Amino acid sequence: MNLKKLPYDLTVCKLSDTTSIDLGKEFYFLAKTDEEISLVCKTEDTPLNTTDRDDGWKAFRIEGVLDFSLIGILSKLSGILAENHIGIFAVSTYNTDYILVKKENFERAEEVLTQSGYMFV
Repeated sequence: MNLKKLPYDLTVCKLSDTTSIDLGKEFYFLAKTDEEISLVCKTEDTPLNTTDRDDGWKAFRIEGVLDFSLIGILSKLSGILAENHIGIFAVSTYNTDYILVKKENFERAEEVLTQSGYMFV
């Protein structure tokens, strides 16, 4: 299975409202529930109205479109990283999954996943 490293730094944050989110930006994940509004975006695109934020994330995605019948892909990746004491923040889209890792652990994550048979492209 191929993984692709994303070339930018990311921020995970909570917002008080959605008015300052620039929907024209290239990359972001937005989630709104009855309890919170969460945003993952390029650090340079983080809105000013964050109530909490955590900078210093890097990400990779599983390449290709994943069929909904596939089972355990994210579980296997997260398990390998957990065994190596690397925490993650995962986000899924209709097509695929994204795994965020703190910047200081990113090279190590790449190393252990490569040793486990994953290829980075």
